[in-house]
Amino acid sequence: MPSSDNAGSLYSSHHGWLHNWLWRKLGCRDGAADLAHDTFMRVLDGGAVPPLREPRAYLSTIANGLLVNHWRRLTLERAYLDALAVQDEALAPSPEERALVLEALMQVDALLDKLPAKVREAFLLSQIDGLTYAVIAVQLRVSERMVKKYMAQAMLQCLLIGNGHA
Repeated sequence: MPSSDNAGSLYSSHHGWLHNWLWRKLGCRDGAADLAHDTFMRVLDGGAVPPLREPRAYLSTIANGLLVNHWRRLTLERAYLDALAVQDEALAPSPEERALVLEALMQVDALLDKLPAKVREAFLLSQIDGLTYAVIAVQLRVSERMVKKYMAQAMLQCLLIGNGHA
């Protein structure tokens, strides 16, 4: 039976190990502390913690997902800042606008990450590259009808996110 004490025990027994594990991955103690904290918050958000046979494997799985998200965010942020660097300074967005754009980019990235690979690829080929459904069908080696289904699935996900349902 799950115990409310298990989360506290998990934290006290493995926080130091998790912090060091993350520090080795990131090379930054502050970032490692933040991600260790976020990992344990995920554990707590999940409800009562049952006794675990492999607590470090459990924690490292959660932390690794957070680490991937962290790197993805850094990559997006770097790409956005690189794009801003070549833009005319008079057109540069304010810090508030930059924060809003980065947040929107994170939401789009999260949305795309939830889509199956072919659906995501069809959506990006259509929306970013401007390819027709017929060309996308050839590239993905599926029928044009399947591309239409992929696009409908992607658009539905966009609508759900836009309405706060996903």
